[in-house]
Amino acid sequence: MIKVRRTVRMRLTVLYSVLFVISSVVLLGITNGVGSTSVSSAAVATRPDPVNPPVGSGDVRMSVSHGYLLGSLIALGVMAVVSVVVGWLAAGRALRPLRAMTAATRRISADSLHERLAMQGPKDELKDLSDTIDALLERLDGAFGAQRRFVANASHELRTPLATVRALVDVAAAKPGPVPVETITLADRVRVELDRVDELLDGLLALARGQHGALPDRAVIALDQAVSSRLAPRADQLADRGLQLHRVHSLEETWIVASQPLLSRMIDNLLDNAILHNRDGGWIRVATAVSGSTARLVVENGGDVLAQEEVAELGRPFRRLGVERTGSDTAGAGLGLSIVAAIAEAHDGSLDLRARADGGLRVTVALPRAAVSGAADAALPGVPA
Repeated sequence: MIKVRRTVRMRLTVLYSVLFVISSVVLLGITNGVGSTSVSSAAVATRPDPVNPPVGSGDVRMSVSHGYLLGSLIALGVMAVVSVVVGWLAAGRALRPLRAMTAATRRISADSLHERLAMQGPKDELKDLSDTIDALLERLDGAFGAQRRFVANASHELRTPLATVRALVDVAAAKPGPVPVETITLADRVRVELDRVDELLDGLLALARGQHGALPDRAVIALDQAVSSRLAPRADQLADRGLQLHRVHSLEETWIVASQPLLSRMIDNLLDNAILHNRDGGWIRVATAVSGSTARLVVENGGDVLAQEEVAELGRPFRRLGVERTGSDTAGAGLGLSIVAAIAEAHDGSLDLRARADGGLRVTVALPRAAVSGAADAALPGVPA
């Protein structure tokens, strides 16, 4: 059974048509009654002989009444159809500003909260609605901006005390003379924790920059080459874990327009996630492909069977799976994939997370392709040849 979508335009059209038909029926009834009375009065006034009335005068009155009623019904039917068409057009014209507001609101995202509807026209209900949405967007823009500035400023400000603590630890461990073993052990543990805090701050800075959406350092980059350049330094890390790498190259050019530092950070996070959250002796598959106007980077890894509901949450900051996820208790702060999502969105792309049926995770990043004609194989900025 086909379910008809009851839009506001359709409901307004039905309302206009029903009101027109009801008004027409009432008017037709009144007019028909008055017309019948007039015909009867005329017939009485023109009767010449009450003893010998004209033959067929009643038939004449009935014929006139029926003809008048039939013509009125035909006119009513035609006008009812016309009212539906006119009502549909009138409703569409009345709702045109609302459709424009809906389209403009859909275009506005977290990266374009500075845009406004700025609807022009008389001060009516639609103008009030537009102004209300603009005020809401202004408040959201301010809140998002304050959050991003806080993360960036806090990350920068925290580096000074961390550097001071690191220097004090190094000085304590490098004092002349014999240093107690406990001091050296404590210094090593503090350095490890400081490294983790530095990594967390780097992640917060990358997340804030990715969410900001302003990328003035964009350049045309070959995604396939960029992935290969980030894979090369990880050969020893893969060998230490006994991980088997399956690399699939795209058959077409994977040119994209991207910020090279952020793109490198995104690829690093994907590869680190696949290595850290994997089983020793497992596998990793890294593929680049092209589909229409989209370039895709797919990173898959083996591991335990994961629930799709939990996997879908990994793109949010500080979200991690429990200790059942291999390696989740030893590394990571839950920012890796959220940074990937923020960087992908800043480049007008998307992140898709899927739990594999036989265990592990499949991560797909889709980015808009760049139309580069006659692109050479020479190295691009930040991408080795």
